Amino acid sequence: MEVSRRRFIRHCLMAGGVITVYPPACVGASEGSARANGWVPAYAKLEEEGRFAERVEEAYELLRACRLCPRQCGVDRIRGRRGFCRAPAGPVVHSASPHFGEEIPLTGRHGSGTIFFSNCNLRCVFCQNWPIAHEGRGQAISEDSLAQVMLELQRLGCHNINVVTPTHVMPNILRATRTALHGGLRIPLVYNTGGYEDPEIIRLLDGVVDIYLPDVKYTDGRQAAKYSGGAEDYPERVKASVLEMHRQVGGLVTDDDGIALRGVMIRHLVMPNRVAGTEDFVEWVARELPKTTYVNVMAQYRVEYEAFNHPEIARAITPAEFLEAMDWAKDAGLTNLDARAESQWQIYRRRRSE
Repeated sequence: MEVSRRRFIRHCLMAGGVITVYPPACVGASEGSARANGWVPAYAKLEEEGRFAERVEEAYELLRACRLCPRQCGVDRIRGRRGFCRAPAGPVVHSASPHFGEEIPLTGRHGSGTIFFSNCNLRCVFCQNWPIAHEGRGQAISEDSLAQVMLELQRLGCHNINVVTPTHVMPNILRATRTALHGGLRIPLVYNTGGYEDPEIIRLLDGVVDIYLPDVKYTDGRQAAKYSGGAEDYPERVKASVLEMHRQVGGLVTDDDGIALRGVMIRHLVMPNRVAGTEDFVEWVARELPKTTYVNVMAQYRVEYEAFNHPEIARAITPAEFLEAMDWAKDAGLTNLDARAESQWQIYRRRRSE
């Protein structure tokens, strides 16, 4: 049975989120543009081929001795055991709403339909969403309700379904997406991940995900271990996973309105004192991927959670550090940098020359 809009809003508010209801004129706008030129989401094609249900079951088997991420905890989450991420077997959602803070190809005019899942397999000491990721604040919901959340976001006019911190709830997302597909879901699925993935697990998503939005947080395993829960193998895992993502969906493809339909979009947060290894990151992208790969070099690092206890990252980045990062990206030959990052780079350059 379909969940009413009122019940959907209650789910979001109980989980601590806010939802904005847009006027009827925008409802369904993204669905029309997504269907332009005969485009259909990857998961719809997988269902037509009769392979989606099998993929869902294969994903669920991973919960019995959980190995959804490189932590390889091996706990039986079906029976209520919890590993490093502390997540139960079912989805816990903190909030769901049209979101306008994502990259422009994702937000467009009507927003990205973001669903923020509670818990995380990284738990960074500088996490800006620590009440969600570390403390697990949110509302446990059924997969059928999650499917209805997806459909409601589509009805609100969102251009995509953007699952944020999805790694530990991937099987739930797959089952809900298949249910929503049968309910009429026809917009792109965005896999918005912190990057600590097992490439073998990412292969399970081949033919399901339309847009991958991974962070590449570090290129030095020592920094990853220090600031992200001992994940010393983070650089090798994220690089292998991004290459697999690109193999599946290629570079960014947009519709006539510039709205993302398919492809990889990479985020990299510039951190103080070169902790993130930005120069090595852009050189890796230029070497291993097309130089036209969409890359967002982000300047919004801020001191959050336990970052105050780590002197090396206990301050914001300086304009000089952001300029340095963008200069490295351009020197590496990257040609598809995020438009907002480009604008910020231009502003800082002008100020530097005054």
